[in-house]
Formats: sequence, C-alpha cells, structure tokens
Amino acid sequence: MSEDRSEEPKPRRRQARGERRIAQLLQAAANVFCANGYTASSTNAIAREAHVSPGTLYQYFPNKEAIAIELGERLLHEMREAHGQAFVPENLALPLPRLLDAVVDPMIEFNCANPVFLALMHGSEVPGRIAEEHDALHASLLARVQEVIAHYAPGLPGPDRARVADMTFATFKGGLDLVLAAPEGPERDATIAELKTLLLRYLAPLTDEAAPASPASPTPPAPASAATPVTTTPNR
Repeated sequence: MSEDRSEEPKPRRRQARGERRIAQLLQAAANVFCANGYTASSTNAIAREAHVSPGTLYQYFPNKEAIAIELGERLLHEMREAHGQAFVPENLALPLPRLLDAVVDPMIEFNCANPVFLALMHGSEVPGRIAEEHDALHASLLARVQEVIAHYAPGLPGPDRARVADMTFATFKGGLDLVLAAPEGPERDATIAELKTLLLRYLAPLTDEAAPASPASPTPPAPASAATPVTTTPNR
C-alpha cells in the first residue's frame, strides 16, 4: 500500500509539467500568429518562440492546425465568459449609456488582453473547426444585441431590429480595430470613449430616453449672417 501511495504524486507532477509546457507553446503560438498571421506561421517558428526544439513541440501537438484549434477553443471559451458577463439580465435595467459601458468594456478588455483572437479568428485559411465555432459565437452575440435593442426599443419591427443589430455589431468591430491599434494609455482610452459615443448617438434615437450622458457639444449660436434681421426705426 505504501508503495502505491509513493507512486501517486508522479503522474500528477508529470501532468502539471505537461500543462505548463502546453501553456508555453500556446503563448508562443499566439505571439507568432499575431506577428505573422496563421497562414505564414510554422511549427518551427512557434518552437523557436517557445525556446524548445521542434521535437518537443511534436510531443504535444502533431501540427500547426492542432495548435491553432487548441488555442482557438480556449480563446472562444474565454470570449463566451466575457460576453456572458456583459449581457446579464440586470444590465437591461441600466440607462443606455451605462449599458454600453457594461457591454463594451468587457469585450474591449478581452480583445486587448488577447490580440491573437482577431488575428486567428479573422485570418485566412484558419481551421474549419475554429471558423465554425467563431460563426456560432458571432450568431449568439448578434442574438444578444437584438435582445438588448428589443428591450430599449420594443416597438421596432423585427427586420429593423436585425438590421440595427448588424450595424451596431459592425460598428463595434470597426472601432475595435482602432482601439487595438491605439497606443495603450490616454490615446486608447480616448479611442474607446469615441467608440462609445458613436454607438450611443446611433442607438439613442431608437429609444424613448434622451441621452444626457452623450458628450455632444451644445448647439452653437447662429452666425450673424444667418440671424433674423432686426429692423430699426431711424431717428427723426
């Protein structure tokens, strides 16, 4: 019995070492995919980035596609958790500007922490399994956006709601590219604020509420040339 107990920790130690090695290889793959794109990357480049031999890499992954699938599945799982936190029912009780904060912030935080997500999911020739799971996630996100729009604009017909959801999501993705390209710090923060302003000004007219939190500038006074002329009575 004592011999059996002495043998028990060894597989667990080997498993822990294996998990650390897999995490090391996946992080190296993320760096290489970000730098080169999926198609131009190779297992040799990933091994070099991980500071291991190609033989060590092949002990864990048979090819580049297997690495991408494992990395993609982990990222998609984290992304589902991020949008699950964003689209909780209690957020629908918030005013629209605060709802945008609650939804947009976790999405941006995830993508800033994982820039490989866009590089891998939107790259050419990514493994079909990843593309299918990404398409399913995209459809799920669009459905959640439609639910939010239906809550804030219940009178909006279904086809219009779907069109607005598509436009909102496309706007967010376009703005996200600019956010990721902005230097971290004040410039990125300003870009995020600008994206939220754009989304708010697009969505606010669909709702019954005003948007006092929008940083819109006050309407400037009309120039003198456009003002209503004033008639004066000459002195007699």
